[in-house]
Amino acid sequence: MDAWVWWLIAAVGLGIPLVMTAMPEFGMFAVGAIAGAVVAGLGGGLVAQVVVFVLVSTALVLVVRPLARRAQRPDLRTGVDALTGRQAVVLERVDGTGGRIKLAGEVWSARALDSSLSFDPGAQVDVVEIDGATAVVM
Repeated sequence: MDAWVWWLIAAVGLGIPLVMTAMPEFGMFAVGAIAGAVVAGLGGGLVAQVVVFVLVSTALVLVVRPLARRAQRPDLRTGVDALTGRQAVVLERVDGTGGRIKLAGEVWSARALDSSLSFDPGAQVDVVEIDGATAVVM
């Protein structure tokens, strides 16, 4: 079997953990293996194939990985974490024991952070945290 076929088999072998683990580094190594297959197909020796594989894989890891990390959005909050810090409108009187607010278009049970405070209907409140299915407001 020709050397380029082995490189393609290695590329597919590196692609499998890429899909299963979602680790992009495996994809970068797979591209390096494809580059090794190209060198083998063009008649390059084993040393040239390995050098190209190492150079391409290393270059991709050193260049693409930092770019991908910068492109990530660590400040993206989802679910109940996205509701913390938002404003809501009081629908039913909110005090230390309970009440109802309208938050992000939905009606939520709520309680005041400071049990000595109360908020009347129509008041604007800030959501401090979500405790189970209850918004803690102030």
